[in-house]
Amino acid sequence: MSWRPTYRSSKFRNVYGKVANREHCFDGIPITKNVHDNHFCAVNAKFLAIVTESAGGGSFIVIPVSQAGRIDPHHPKVCGHQGNVLDIKWNPFFENIIASCSEDSSVRVWEIPEGGLRRNMTEAMMELYGHSRRVGLIEWHPTSSGILFSAGYDYKILIWNLEIGEPVKMIDCHSDVIVCMSFNTDGSLLATSCKDKKLRVIEPRSGRVLQHASCKNHRVNRVVFLGNMKRLLTTGVSRWNTRQIALWDQEDLSMPMVEEEIDGLSGLLFPFYDADTHMLYLAGKGDGNIRYYEITTEKPYLQYLMEFRTSIPSSGVMPKHGLDVTACEVFRFYKLVTLKGLIEPISMIVPRRSETYQEDIYPMTAGTEPALSANDWLSGINRDPVLMSLKKGYQKPNQLVFKAPVKEKKGVVVNGIDLLENVPPRTENELLRMFFRQQEELRKLKEELNTKDVKIRQLELELNNLRNVSPVGNNV
Repeated sequence: MSWRPTYRSSKFRNVYGKVANREHCFDGIPITKNVHDNHFCAVNAKFLAIVTESAGGGSFIVIPVSQAGRIDPHHPKVCGHQGNVLDIKWNPFFENIIASCSEDSSVRVWEIPEGGLRRNMTEAMMELYGHSRRVGLIEWHPTSSGILFSAGYDYKILIWNLEIGEPVKMIDCHSDVIVCMSFNTDGSLLATSCKDKKLRVIEPRSGRVLQHASCKNHRVNRVVFLGNMKRLLTTGVSRWNTRQIALWDQEDLSMPMVEEEIDGLSGLLFPFYDADTHMLYLAGKGDGNIRYYEITTEKPYLQYLMEFRTSIPSSGVMPKHGLDVTACEVFRFYKLVTLKGLIEPISMIVPRRSETYQEDIYPMTAGTEPALSANDWLSGINRDPVLMSLKKGYQKPNQLVFKAPVKEKKGVVVNGIDLLENVPPRTENELLRMFFRQQEELRKLKEELNTKDVKIRQLELELNNLRNVSPVGNNV
């Protein structure tokens, strides 16, 4: 029997979590209490977006990251959806562009003005309709500037080409609701997890399922690609209903390479992977603890490092170019304290004595310049992300401009009614709103009709008076 040491030297062995001071938190935000299993938070180097509680439709709030503190209760919101907002994601290449999906079965793309919102935003750049039921998940393509994926409760994934504002592909291989989507580094493969507890690896342009796994010992909940390692990591539940993680070879999903039980709690585990440091973070939904591991290409593959203990789950994650490299920050979470309306940043820091730039923990990372256009990717071209250095901080702005396609307005008239102009209601809230709007229109039309009736009567009296006066004048 060979002896194998359990200790492994790692420069990330002493990574620790640090909660931001109160003045760097965001307070007074009416965070949504929706039980949908999503993060309800999206963040980039400029803005923090949070789905909020709202009556009569869905909304989310957008706050500049630099404006921490107590938020005005009347702060402007993005409130164009007719149903609850279920997911929001920032465009990785245009930091003012955010996509949202909702129970109203629509996907919308919004452009946030520089400096943040100054008034409520109700008009989206693009409104995308293609799903027959509510849309619960959206993901931007990691290397193409104009490709957006959306997964709905109709069990379908639509691929949208935002350069023309139309769906160009439908992936219809799932038998239940899709709960997670993850891309490999160049976006040529898509991994999905579904409520049928199966893991699938899909070629997105053709919609063909390359691999699928249905393991009784591991019921899959969430999945993430591990960069260029050709591996997948899933979180799920074992046959004994304990929380579990599993490591898979993306080319052979017959059996997991490694299975590791975490604990006996019931909350979901959300995986976050940092391809630059090869660190995996597991954030629990029920307990809020953050466990972190280092991923290696050799056995035992998963090396447990440490655990950051907190009672509140973490949601949003800051992109790499938004981190504070002077403090050796390698990851940043955003905790949503729903009951207090509070958002707390949590920084994962590598302790270093030197104040100089640490090149060993900040290699070249994916930047904000797209490698492909939407048409290039759809034609079959694959390219790795355009890399950038964090040594001088994030100073190079993207000179590209995101433009919404201009469409000619077409009408489909049936019995004198334009069906495209008068879209039927999709939700109860939208039905009520349309009903009250029509009631108001009817009231105004009745008032206008009464006014015209009075005017007609007055004109008739004047005409009769003129007729009665004319004979008298002739007799004279």
